Amino acid sequence: MRIVIVGAGFAGMHAALSSARLRDIENVSPEQLEIALVAPHPVLVIRPRLYEPKPETLTAPLKEVLDAVNVVYVQGSVEAVDTKARAVDVVNSNGERKSLCYHRLVIATGSRLFRPNIPGLAKHGFSVDNLDDAIALDRHLHKLAAMPASKARDTVVIAGAGFTGIEVATEMPSRLRTIFAKNAKPRVIIVDRSPTLAPDMGEYPRPIIEDALRNLGVETRLNAGVASLDESGVTLSTGERIEAATVIWAAGFRAAPLTTKIPAARDHFDRLLVDKWLHVLSLPDVFASGDAARAACDDVGNYALMSCQHATRMGAFAGNNAAAELLGVPIRRYHQKTYVVCLDLGEAGAIFTRGWDREVEMVGEDAKKIKQEINTVWIYPPKAERAAALASADPERVADM
Repeated sequence: MRIVIVGAGFAGMHAALSSARLRDIENVSPEQLEIALVAPHPVLVIRPRLYEPKPETLTAPLKEVLDAVNVVYVQGSVEAVDTKARAVDVVNSNGERKSLCYHRLVIATGSRLFRPNIPGLAKHGFSVDNLDDAIALDRHLHKLAAMPASKARDTVVIAGAGFTGIEVATEMPSRLRTIFAKNAKPRVIIVDRSPTLAPDMGEYPRPIIEDALRNLGVETRLNAGVASLDESGVTLSTGERIEAATVIWAAGFRAAPLTTKIPAARDHFDRLLVDKWLHVLSLPDVFASGDAARAACDDVGNYALMSCQHATRMGAFAGNNAAAELLGVPIRRYHQKTYVVCLDLGEAGAIFTRGWDREVEMVGEDAKKIKQEINTVWIYPPKAERAAALASADPERVADM
């Protein structure tokens, strides 16, 4: 028997560890139940930190962890899924193809930044969506230091006032002063079509976020979108022209494209619709987790967000349930009633909220300490030691705050 897990992000990693954990509990050998993880690289990109400097350092190796729990790593990308034949088509870095059969499949391919067809965006826009993009932005910012000071050089426009846009914007002033000079006066502007900042955060945290932006000197342009970009700046939908050498797109995400190749229902983010146990609807042999799945967290209408907090727990449940079905033990219903947000606000500290109503528990330096612990400890893979790695993947405890 074989479980195939597609993706080495937070959901994929935890799916692999959780399925291996249950296999170990049931005293089943890797020869009896093979667990294979397919990904281009055996590396976890610490995506929530890509707004920080030195993004090339924000990865963690997975091969030793997978080896420790007898998970087979398969190098490549899944380009097609045959749900009738129960097989995936894997293409490796050399362009070689092979078919990999499965008894249970876990789709954990994550999400990608949604880039609309705005004139100049593809050529002149930056992002922190993935490791390569974050490295390209960091190199661009350092190249600016060799240029003479000007309005364009010293101005950064961020399109998007959601979590990512705010963390990029609040980090940028100190980041640019480090690159340019301590006495530099960079101009940072957030642009968003919404009439409010951080529309998903709700009314309680918003005044704190607004104060932080004011204290950092970050400007906002709300009720405005990006109409076009060129090499020297951006034109907004309001007609305003902003001279800027750096425009960072941080507006919206979609599930990675593999979900569109699965013959099943999806939402408007291309997430696969799943049941209480994370089965893809109409495909009982296929599970989806993380940003690839639209999953109910509870019975009162809250659904998992595209966040590593939800991805880790969903991955653990999906991996556990895929193994449980093959081993003939009860599966577990996914639930995630506890939800917290810890939003980095740069030199203004951070804000920590709990619950779907975003009730504020901590702000400033206290919240910043929690954010730093999340970013440097909690979201990293476990040690490559069998017992510790397996213990880390208990689905009832993963991401439980």
